[in-house]
Amino acid sequence: MFKIFIVEDDKQLVRLLDNNLTKFGFETKSVDDFETVRAQFEQYQPHLVLLDINLPNFDGFYWCRQIRTISTCPILFISARDSKMDQVMALENGADDYITKPFEYEIVIAKINSQLRRTYGSYAISNNERTTTVNGLKLDVEKMKLSLQENEIELSHTEAKILDELMKKTERLVSRDRLLEKIWDDQVFVDDNTLNVYITRVRKKLTSLGIHDAIQTIRGQGYRLLPNWEEE
Repeated sequence: MFKIFIVEDDKQLVRLLDNNLTKFGFETKSVDDFETVRAQFEQYQPHLVLLDINLPNFDGFYWCRQIRTISTCPILFISARDSKMDQVMALENGADDYITKPFEYEIVIAKINSQLRRTYGSYAISNNERTTTVNGLKLDVEKMKLSLQENEIELSHTEAKILDELMKKTERLVSRDRLLEKIWDDQVFVDDNTLNVYITRVRKKLTSLGIHDAIQTIRGQGYRLLPNWEEE
């Protein structure tokens, strides 16, 4: 049974989410102390997090960053804040998706199932696709880790999927449509800017390993990975 961790301070909404998720066979736990969200997350070990932005003490962006230091499980923001900047900030801080309130519970369930399929189920990376290596840069898609020489960093599931696609087609153009199809395969509409945000995050991860300007943008078409770093 998949476990869903609800970080939301609207008690009525928590009850409605709990009722709907339980109806579809999920186990749920909601936060009872908004000063210890990370500790409760570690104790519960959920498969997915539903996270609001406006929370007591610290906002959802803060707790998303905290969770990302210890887990790569899917994080879905649920918020009444519907500006594009809030959605970009959520993705920049490590979220996998963003749902604006008020929402249809069928959409929430569909997005949860989509993330769970990609991370744990039928769309998860199979054993024969565990690693991809280009010029000494090693991507472990299953463990969502990227390493070069002695340095290793963690990736989100979506970042790993993007890098996997680019690394498998090194120096070849990967179209934006191909990346969107590969990553968001549940056919839910995705703002084109979302891919831009993830590419920016992937570039930052590469920079942290000392790799600069390796992802080339082909305007209006897609992206190309250029192995411009030295293998030692």
